[in-house]
Amino acid sequence: MITIEPATSADIPALIELLDILFSIEQDFQPDAEKQQRALELLLARPENAVILIARSAIHGVVIGMVSVQLVISTASGAPSAWLEDVVLRPEHRACGIGRRLLDAAAKWATRKGARRMQLLADADNTPALGFYEHQGWQPTRLFAWRKLP
Repeated sequence: MITIEPATSADIPALIELLDILFSIEQDFQPDAEKQQRALELLLARPENAVILIARSAIHGVVIGMVSVQLVISTASGAPSAWLEDVVLRPEHRACGIGRRLLDAAAKWATRKGARRMQLLADADNTPALGFYEHQGWQPTRLFAWRKLP
């Protein structure tokens, strides 16, 4: 049995392990435990605008997946928009419906917070993730992600 619940600071070591899995396959990011810990602490410190949802094995208590959700104000929607990041499962738990449950829980949280839209980024080369999102009803946009370091 798997439970979906908000993460706590006690879960940070397991979340860093999951982020290591994710960032090891993404082209734009590199695993860095110190940075990931700092970011996770910042997310957990903002419960009114952010949540980290985890999938936990109810039998063993092990964290097997996660998604982080943050709110931003969308001028296009005139309301909050939910930004999803860090959708990752341990490889042995993929294709079991847990990812769908994490996305559903993220959508419920976002809806309760007044979000009118959800968005996420996926690595262009991560074909399994792209197929998963499409299967879950996500649609690609015509926007490109850009970045610049200050």
